[in-house]
Amino acid sequence: MIWSPKYETMPRKDLERLQLERLKAQVARLNEKVPFYRQAFLDKGITPASIRSLADVARLPFTAKHDFRDNYPFGLLAVPHDEVVRIHASSGTTGKPVVAPYTSGDIEMWTEVMARTLTSAGMSKMDIMQNAYGYGLFTGGLGFHYGGERVGAAVIPTSTGNTKRQLMLIQDLGTTVITCTPNYALIIAETALEIGLDLKSTRLRLGVLGAEPWSERMRAEIEAKLPIKAIDIYGLTEIVGPGVSVECPHQCGMHIFEDHFLAEIVDPRTGEQLPYGEKGELVLTTLTKEALPVIRFRTKDITSLDPSPCKCGRTLVRMSKVTGRTDDMLIVRGINVFPSQIESVLLEVEGVEPHYQIIVDREHHLDELEIWVEVSEAVFSDEMRKLESLEKRVRKELESVLGISPRIKLVEPKSLARTEGKAKRVIDRREL
Repeated sequence: MIWSPKYETMPRKDLERLQLERLKAQVARLNEKVPFYRQAFLDKGITPASIRSLADVARLPFTAKHDFRDNYPFGLLAVPHDEVVRIHASSGTTGKPVVAPYTSGDIEMWTEVMARTLTSAGMSKMDIMQNAYGYGLFTGGLGFHYGGERVGAAVIPTSTGNTKRQLMLIQDLGTTVITCTPNYALIIAETALEIGLDLKSTRLRLGVLGAEPWSERMRAEIEAKLPIKAIDIYGLTEIVGPGVSVECPHQCGMHIFEDHFLAEIVDPRTGEQLPYGEKGELVLTTLTKEALPVIRFRTKDITSLDPSPCKCGRTLVRMSKVTGRTDDMLIVRGINVFPSQIESVLLEVEGVEPHYQIIVDREHHLDELEIWVEVSEAVFSDEMRKLESLEKRVRKELESVLGISPRIKLVEPKSLARTEGKAKRVIDRREL
């Protein structure tokens, strides 16, 4: 099913013509309304009239996360305050939050792309959607809520937490679609096992999961433990919230809604554009956002773009699964380490659960990498010799992928902290 065939299956030449028209208008408006961008364009010698082709986007300045903090809370606002009808914000766990105001037009655009998202995932008005994303300042809850209602599905606004109640509602209300983080999907599966509920006896069939990077191995783990097709989505507060891109049932990359978001891949070190197929940092420009338009936002997410036709019929470019971030990439003894690499290895080792914690320390001027790994109940009750054997195997597998030998600490089942939101996998204790 395709929610908006006019835009989702548009011939690419027509789509690029539309993108250029909207890019020109956005640059002109930002030049007039937002002093930050007016100065940034001036510094680069750019005038709105000098934007003549989509290739000119590479001449525009980047926007970074610190630009939102430096202009906190409303320095990047492009409309009068009385046109703002809602304000969301990021968690602000690494500093001041990103404040995201929306006009009524922005809410309408967001609802439209979320309706496309849920339809692409395989949801219809016949479904009952249990929304376990957090409601509040976080964009997940209300983004999915409005999109689900636009599709015509029955929406259950459970928000996060109270997992046993979530399971009761899945049973009693006949939930068919669950929306939450991948990490929380596994918590739901674990809790169902604890209370003796066979999820295959419910009507649950689809999960629309996102808000944190997750690997193909994690998808296989979720689909083995829950009776769902696990669909990946992508979005971020600085751009719109969820609704930037989504997989279709073919699960071969996330379609970016390019009539609203212009995507590039750049070399994270040089900022130079990279061609289709090459992996690099995703950069996004909003083409229709009114309250908080953004030019060339450096997402720090590592991915690649594929413009080849998809079996679903959409002509939109697809982004691959995010394999890491430029800012959570660890450098340990000079070697680049991504948490997603560690996750992929752990999910291949029998007896190991997909819950882990990475601790980086510096001892006697030398970086040390320690990984705490949960083992299954069956393995934990085995004799010490078998646990030592498992520890050696995990270390050997990780060493072959990472190129360094980490310390492995096997821990009891369910001893690592669970979270209903984004999982915090890395504790970096080094004082650099």
